[in-house]
Amino acid sequence: MAEKSEKLAGLSEEELNARHAEKMKKKKAARDKIIATKTIEKGLTIVHTGKGKGKSTAAFGLVFRALGNGMKVGVVQFVKGKWGTGERNVLDKFPDQVTLATMGEGFTWETQDRTRDIAAAEAAWEKAKAMILDDEHHMVLCDELNIVLRYDYLPLQEIIDVLKAKPEMKHVIITGRNAKDELIEFADLVTEMEMIKHPFRSGVKAQVGIEF
Repeated sequence: MAEKSEKLAGLSEEELNARHAEKMKKKKAARDKIIATKTIEKGLTIVHTGKGKGKSTAAFGLVFRALGNGMKVGVVQFVKGKWGTGERNVLDKFPDQVTLATMGEGFTWETQDRTRDIAAAEAAWEKAKAMILDDEHHMVLCDELNIVLRYDYLPLQEIIDVLKAKPEMKHVIITGRNAKDELIEFADLVTEMEMIKHPFRSGVKAQVGIEF
């Protein structure tokens, strides 16, 4: 590696540019060859999980991208129903494209009532299920669904069966830490957010525009 760096150091700027252009030309050809083999079009089941921050944030990024492409989106919040959030304020500005259902009553340690939590989860799922199976929405976000699945408030197999039955081109995004192994196995795209560092551990409270 050091020898290669020494050789490059002896080249002129023009020679370095030419080497770079040739390298990128080969990389593009290889990339184009790979892309040409990808011909399947389908709606994706997407899971964002892990202990790191960014699961819902990334999901709402996909929602806003879909809106920018003229798609109709459904959003069901299974837990954060009591929170006022910036993304909710933005979504309210797209009434013709967004169906928003904030069904949760807060985190389970806040309600401290298992029966009430299960009832809220079931009501939220009925909303989500209807949007997943209809022919109206192009994308459905089930925000924090993994949380209620973790506590077995909903039957996992029913969720998977509904995902199997969704229209072919519909995208469904599911967020929340501790995603079930069966859901991870079923999904098309799974991202695990890993926490390296978080200001909360240093005594910094949730910040407007960052956490909500």
